[in-house]
Amino acid sequence: MKIGVIGLGDIAKKAYLPVLTAQPGLEPHLVTRNAATLTSVGDAYRVPGEQRHTSLDGLLAARPDAAFVHAATAAHPELVRGLLEAGVPTYVDKPLAYELAESRRLVDLAERGGTSLAVGFNRRHAPGYAQCLEHSRDLILLQKHRVGLPEDPRRMILDDFIHVVDTLRFLAPGVPDHVGVQARTSGGLLHHVVLQLAGEGFTALGVMNRLSGSAEEVLEVSGQDTKREVRNLSEIIDHKGQPSVRRRGDWVPVARQRGIEQAVLTFLDAVRAGATLSAQDALRTHELCERVVDAVREQAA
Repeated sequence: MKIGVIGLGDIAKKAYLPVLTAQPGLEPHLVTRNAATLTSVGDAYRVPGEQRHTSLDGLLAARPDAAFVHAATAAHPELVRGLLEAGVPTYVDKPLAYELAESRRLVDLAERGGTSLAVGFNRRHAPGYAQCLEHSRDLILLQKHRVGLPEDPRRMILDDFIHVVDTLRFLAPGVPDHVGVQARTSGGLLHHVVLQLAGEGFTALGVMNRLSGSAEEVLEVSGQDTKREVRNLSEIIDHKGQPSVRRRGDWVPVARQRGIEQAVLTFLDAVRAGATLSAQDALRTHELCERVVDAVREQAA
């Protein structure tokens, strides 16, 4: 099976290529305009020269069975559109696009063409988070913080906070009937944002501080006098009387811990089976992110 990998930056090199190149029966085709990067990555993974391309057209000429898009967000619409128009099942890093209208057009294009489109919300597959679906979730709190990175609101929310938004939607035990947003901006940059989703019997809070003093991600789900805490996707602490701690095994790959391996294999299994994956639910996350962007701008004004 021929698999295109478009964009050979850190996320592709650290997370996706190690998974893809370890799978039997896959023929990787690398795509980047940077000749030096194409050579170094191609050599590192022993990809033959005829499987290295400097353009999307070059990849399409090789007739790939599927493609992974890891280019910069600004390039997603053009790349994904070209793949979908060619009928190529496509997996793309979040977000689909910075603008909601563009994301909607891409999802509509995939739906009309009956072509798979998957968005890389890997936390839905991360074992520590996926296992929380088995836990009481009356209250959900997800914090994802960074150090010294206040940023343009749209970029911060669509490139990073979108993980928080999607994970809250994934874990919420019902449909929220209340959405609340609080944020702090200064000089046009977003410092922190808090999202509240509430519905019958549950409340979910997502918090991101870009001036936190620490890079960390902490999820807590609680209810019925129990609590589960997941720290940095690798340490699980169950609280019921005495806390019990489980840590990632020494030999568990980071890509598996973070759900990337599982997301990749789910997508590839669908391609092999001829099943069509829909990005409609991923679009709901983009729509909620747009509500957050609007609320942040209103508060800044």
